[in-house]
Amino acid sequence: MFKTIKNALKTPDVRKRILYTLLLIVIFRLGCYITVPGVNSIALNEAMTNNNGVAGLIDMISGGAFSRFSVFAMSISPYITASIVIQLLGMIIPSLERLTKEGGEEGRKKINKYTKMLTLVLALVEAIGVFVSYKSSGIFVNTNFATAALIVISLVAGTSILMWLGDEITNKGIGNGISMIIFIGIISGLPSFVTTLWKLIFTSAGFSTTGLLMAIGILIGAIILIAGVVFIQQAERRVPVQYSKKVVGRKMMGGQSTHIPLKLAMAGVMPIIFASSFMTFPAMIIQIFNSNIAEQSGFLAGLYKLSIATSTSTLTTSAGATYPLPIGYSIANALIYLLLIVGFTFFYTYATFNPAEISSNIKKNGGFIPGIRTGKSTTEYLSSVISKLTIFGGFFLALIAIIPMMARFTTVDLAFGGTSILIIVGVALETMQQLESQVVMKHYKGFLE
Repeated sequence: MFKTIKNALKTPDVRKRILYTLLLIVIFRLGCYITVPGVNSIALNEAMTNNNGVAGLIDMISGGAFSRFSVFAMSISPYITASIVIQLLGMIIPSLERLTKEGGEEGRKKINKYTKMLTLVLALVEAIGVFVSYKSSGIFVNTNFATAALIVISLVAGTSILMWLGDEITNKGIGNGISMIIFIGIISGLPSFVTTLWKLIFTSAGFSTTGLLMAIGILIGAIILIAGVVFIQQAERRVPVQYSKKVVGRKMMGGQSTHIPLKLAMAGVMPIIFASSFMTFPAMIIQIFNSNIAEQSGFLAGLYKLSIATSTSTLTTSAGATYPLPIGYSIANALIYLLLIVGFTFFYTYATFNPAEISSNIKKNGGFIPGIRTGKSTTEYLSSVISKLTIFGGFFLALIAIIPMMARFTTVDLAFGGTSILIIVGVALETMQQLESQVVMKHYKGFLE
């Protein structure tokens, strides 16, 4: 890893990309501390003391921007939700499906345009919902129309800026911009994690042996999780491909053996990010229309409790009181969360890897998989292998994300859960791979020139 970074810094173009990415990250972090106009800072600190549930998850992803009610308070969550909706609509609406599969670069630009337009709509809805939810908490100086409009516009503008930052990182920087913003937001909670461990060891009563053992257990668990994620992200099945010899002019060409690398987690970390956003979205919408939903019963109240169970085990009333969330909601949430991760893993895997296209390319170049006929048989074989790998990899990642959720039922409040670790490690590995490929490409280009 360090060798890759060292080589990257020696390459002028790659070094420029790294520095540009760091500059955009600094802008993002500075924006997290710029409070929205019309907010009472003293009342804000009191209202955000018991920040849990959906608000807690948003705050984690946004790097504390939500608890500060900054212009980046909503983070990139509207964009993630919009991407999910557009991807799903692409499976239903024929015109969108054609743009995705046959549109090429122009099609991707149109899809991206539609996603951004939907993002602004969702950001507007969520911003209104946030204002309505916290209207009675006293954090706003005024609740008149002018103040409300200023707050809503500021929040929507913040989301728009984050979209631009994400695009700039993707196009001119290093790594996936959206993933990078989420990554930076999560790791900004590292000091809080260290503080939590420190308080376990050194309590108000002095040194705690039990706390030390708990801290060691947490660190060991985190190391095991990281090792598991690295293994899954790096593991691959190599499908051998043999190319036949052929005569081109007076030369004998081909005859070499190669392989197709099929990763266990081909979709990367995006299914986890999407699943988290998908699970918490119902609670966001319900709270817009009913801020006291936590104190009520019925279908919508049940859906709300099921939705927030992704990130908390307690309910907070409008008066600020907390009480335990029935464990049944957490169990149901974990099962749905698991299925969503696996489902999104399948969706993204087949969106990025087309067995029929790979099979056609192998056949055109005079290749074949040993023991498998070219054409339809090769397509079926690759589909079978991909399905088995995706099931194993998807369930493994889902279990890693779910198991640490049980820590919420202990007295230990951790800033990092399984989902956080999955995102951090996944984004870090993807970024390092892209960085390495950039270095190799620049060196290769220089060799040709």
